[in-house]
Amino acid sequence: MATIARSMLLVLSLTLALGLTACATRTGAPPSEGTQAQPQEPLRIGASISLTGRYDRTGKEMQNGYELWAEQVNATGGITGRQVQFVIYDDTSDPETSRNLYEKLITEDRVDLVMGPYSSPVTLPASTVAEKYGYPMIASGASASDLYTRGYSNIFGVYTAAQLYLDGAIDIAVRNGYRTVAIVNENSAFAKDTVAGAKRKAEQAGLQVIFEEEYPNTVRDLAPVLTKIRPLNPDVLLGGTYGEDSTLLIRQMKDLNWTPRIVAFTVGPALPDFYQTLGEDAEWVMGATQWEPGLRGEGVAEFAAAYKTKYGYDSGYHAAGGYAAGQLLKQAIERAGSVDNGKIREALATMDANTIYGAYKVDATGSQVGKPSYMIQWLRGERKIVWPDAAAETAAVVPLPEWGRR
Repeated sequence: MATIARSMLLVLSLTLALGLTACATRTGAPPSEGTQAQPQEPLRIGASISLTGRYDRTGKEMQNGYELWAEQVNATGGITGRQVQFVIYDDTSDPETSRNLYEKLITEDRVDLVMGPYSSPVTLPASTVAEKYGYPMIASGASASDLYTRGYSNIFGVYTAAQLYLDGAIDIAVRNGYRTVAIVNENSAFAKDTVAGAKRKAEQAGLQVIFEEEYPNTVRDLAPVLTKIRPLNPDVLLGGTYGEDSTLLIRQMKDLNWTPRIVAFTVGPALPDFYQTLGEDAEWVMGATQWEPGLRGEGVAEFAAAYKTKYGYDSGYHAAGGYAAGQLLKQAIERAGSVDNGKIREALATMDANTIYGAYKVDATGSQVGKPSYMIQWLRGERKIVWPDAAAETAAVVPLPEWGRR
C-alpha cells in the first residue's frame, strides 16, 4: 500500500507540474470572439521507473530526462498541438511490479503511449505487456540481447547493444600490451551480456581470460571474490556492474591494497555521483557509457546546459537517454502524422533519425545499430571520453597507480 501511495503521489505531482506548464504555454491575449479553439486533450504517456530499490539512482536520472524533454516540448506547443503529460509509477526496481504497472497504465489509465522503464531486468516483463497490447515501447534504459530475441515487433532500442559496452577497455588494453583479464559480474541479463561480449572480444584480440565469477544482485561483500583474483594478478579487471556493486568493488580493492593496470566497469563509473561517493578513489577508473556532455553533436551542448541549470549537476547517459527517447517519440509521431500505435511502430522500425544521443537506426529485431558506445575515465574529478579515438577528449591514462602512490 505504501508503494502504491507513493506512486499515486508521483503521478499527481507530475500531472500538476505539467498541467501548469501547459497553462503557462496557452497564456496570452484571447482569440477574437467566435474563433477561440477548444484545447486538445493532453497526450498521456505512461511509464514505470525505478525511483526506489536497487536501480533508484539510474531510474531517477532517466526520469529527469523524461521530465526535461516534456517541459521543453510543452513550452513550444506540445506535439501536434497536444501537451505532453506523463503518468509515472514507481516500480521499486522490481520486474513483476513493473509488469503489473504497465497492465494498469494500458488497461486502467488508458494512456495514449508508453515509454520504457530503467534496466534490462525490469524492461523484459514490461515490454511483454507492451507487446501483448500492441504498444510500441522505446527501451530508453535497457540493452540486454534478450529484449530482441523474442520475435517482438514493439520494442525499439536507444542504447548500443550490451555486448559492446566494454570494447573500449579491451582495445586500450591491447594497445598497451596487456595480456590477462579477470571478469566479474552481477547475475542479471544486462551484466551477463556485457561480460559475454567482453570475453569474446578479449579472446579475439589474443588476451587471456584467467578468472570469471558471478555474484547475486543482493551482494554486500565482494572481498571474497577479489581475494580470489588478487593472487592471479590480472592486467585488467572488467565488471558487469550497476551502481552499488561498482563502488563496493573499488572500496574493497582499496581495502585489499590491490590495483590492476586497468579497471573498467559498466553503469557505475558513468553515473554523475560516482566521484561524489568515492572521492579521489574514483580516479583512473574507466566506465562504459552511451553518451557524455562533451560529445559533439546537434543539441548536445544545449541539453547539457539546460539539464545542469534545472538539476544542478552534469547529466549522465541515463538522463540523456530518457530525453533522447522523448525526441524519438516526437519524431515518430510527426512522421506517422498520428498517435496511432501501429503507425508509430512502423515509424520507429523504419526511420533513420538523430537525437542528442546520436544516430538512431534499428535492425529487424528492434536492436540499436546506429550509434557506438564510449569509454570514459575519471581524471581529476571529471569524466573524460578516452575511446573511441574519434570522440576522445583525452588519451587514457594507464596503468593505474598503486594505492600507496596516489
